This record gives sequence, structure tokens and C-alpha cells, in this order.
Amino acid sequence: MELAQRFRDFALLEARGNSPLYHRRALDISVDAEVLALIAQLPTDKQQPNLILAAARVHGATAVAYSEFRDQLRENWSAISATALRRRTQTNEAGRAATLLPVLARLPGPLSLIEVGASAGLCLYPDRFSYRYNTAALDPADGPSPVVLTCKTTGAVPIPDRLPRVVHRAGVDLNPLDAGNSDDRQWLSALVWPGQDERLSRLRSACAIAAADPPAIVTGDLNEQVTELVHAAPRDSTVVVFHSAVLSYLSPQARADFRATVRDLPCHWVSQEGTGVLSSLADQLPPRESTAARLVLALDDEPLAFAGPHGQSLDWFGPA
Repeated sequence: MELAQRFRDFALLEARGNSPLYHRRALDISVDAEVLALIAQLPTDKQQPNLILAAARVHGATAVAYSEFRDQLRENWSAISATALRRRTQTNEAGRAATLLPVLARLPGPLSLIEVGASAGLCLYPDRFSYRYNTAALDPADGPSPVVLTCKTTGAVPIPDRLPRVVHRAGVDLNPLDAGNSDDRQWLSALVWPGQDERLSRLRSACAIAAADPPAIVTGDLNEQVTELVHAAPRDSTVVVFHSAVLSYLSPQARADFRATVRDLPCHWVSQEGTGVLSSLADQLPPRESTAARLVLALDDEPLAFAGPHGQSLDWFGPA
């Protein structure tokens, strides 16, 4: 059954080693015909394991023992399914700024950042975070940030000696979230996997930064909005369009359309997507020993590194 395999893949390829509870829970769901039948009532794009598990947490299905969780899920299924239909897996992981930074800092400033699939736009603040790369430490000019991003690196990562200057922050999302809104913050918190307390603390601190200086995020389709956003950026800045784990939610044709559009705009393009999401990069990647989930970091269609999905690692293979 395709849905059962979807939960098995989530357990083995994504949750294992990152969230023991989600690893076990997804495996249990994958062999539970009754629960799978409930989830199968939802549209295919709303059957994502992370979406279902986050919606369950919002509505109190939080028991550790699967038998109890199963009862909670069934009892609250009406509310859980309604939230799954209304929400999206908008995991706004500020940690991804740690893998974006070595690319952003190499571009001539000041920068205008435009994030497609921005969620609440937390990755639009790379200049407001502190970074720890192996033994290297990097802080904003005014002192350490409450958001400290730790990233283990291999290869000749071009770690900057200062943070970039950002003069413009904008984005687009089908359903933008507001870091200053309590309901949106609750949803973002529910998307952080159980046992990842450091990520949760980081999320709350990043939300406080974004709420104090909100980005300009418009509602809409990225293919329809990106051109206008690029042309609206300050002319005396370097415009950078970027995204992380977003294009996998688009059809292959929509991805191709986006690539064609952004390559023709007066901007740089920084992508962080799963291997295989951008077919133009596939033949340029070196072999990998690990089968763990990784994103491919690329600048202007040139792959540079494998990145941990939450910004926790950066394995550089591009030019120094």
C-alpha cells in the first residue's frame, strides 16, 4: 500500500536518528490498517506523515504509548483532519540559515533576500543569528544572538569572517505565517519533532526576531510572484532568490517553469532541495556514502554541498 510505504519511508529515511518517538510512531502507523484508512480519506497531498503527526499534536494526540496515541487520534480525528486540510507542512527551520550563509556571504552586498515558500520567513534573518562551525564562531556585530546555529562541516567550506548586510527581506507563500501570531507560532511549534527541544527553543527565539521586524511576505504562487518581487527589490542591492525544501511540493513542470523564470531574472538563485528535486543538478553531484536525507545546496544551478535537512551539517564539495 502506497500510504503505508510513505510512513515507512518517513520513519526510516527522515525520523530515524532525529526523533525516536516519530520513528516508532510512523512505523506503527504503517502497519495499522484502521489508522491508514482514516488518513487515506484525506487528499493525497494532505497525507504527509509530518502534517498528520503535527496536526495530531495540536489536538492532544501526544501519548507516548502507541495504543493510547491511537485512541487519541481516533477520538479527535474530526479536528485533526480539519487542521490537516487547513494547514501545510511549513516547517520554518531557522537552522537552514547556517548552510545558506557561506553562499550568501560570498555575494557582493548589500543583499536583498527573497524567499519562495517562506512560511513565516525565519530564514530571511541570516544576519541576525550566531553561528558555530566546528571550531569557528561568528556573531552579529552588536553581539551574540539568542539564536545560535551549530553546523558540523566537512570539506573546504568558505566560512565568512563577517555576516552579510541585508537591506531588504521579502517572500512569497501560499499561506504565509505570522511570527507574531500565537496560532501560527503554535503550528510552527507542532511541526518541530518530539525530542528536539533545541530546535523548539531556536524556533521561539527566531520568531521573536521576525515579529520585531516583520518581512514583507505576499500570498500567492511562487511562479506567479517571484518576478514582481525581484523587480521590487532595491536597485542598489544584490538580489538573491532562495528556498529550502520547497520545490518538492511542486509538479515537475512547475519546477521547470520556476527554474526557467529565475534563471532569466536579474538575481542570484540559491537552492536547498532534496537530491533529485532539481533534475538539472543530478548529473553534477558526487557519489555519497550515506543514505540519510540530505539537501543539495546550489548557487545559480551549480551544486556546492550536501546540507543536513535542518542545517545541522554541511558537506562541501564545490570550489573553496
